[in-house]
Amino acid sequence: MDFVDEFQYTRDARVLAEPFPLGDERLDALLASTVEYLCDEQQISAPPWLASVPACRLPWFVAGVENLKAIALAESPLRFRIRKIFVLANFLDRA
Repeated sequence: MDFVDEFQYTRDARVLAEPFPLGDERLDALLASTVEYLCDEQQISAPPWLASVPACRLPWFVAGVENLKAIALAESPLRFRIRKIFVLANFLDRA
């Protein structure tokens, strides 16, 4: 979340220019979706390297709470759903 805070504060697209090392299917997809979401939010083009980050093979409900799955299906932003990741609408909100 430190990355999200810093990017939303600085809006410096240079921090997105280099791909992150891939190694965990779910976390890679989560990070790529987060970057794409932040780019949409800031109205900047997403870096092209994100296209090479695949979706999860199986749907991933990040909260891991059975009772929240239906809500996550309905609320999850498009950039996350594309990679079969389901989060609540406030996933990137900071208090």
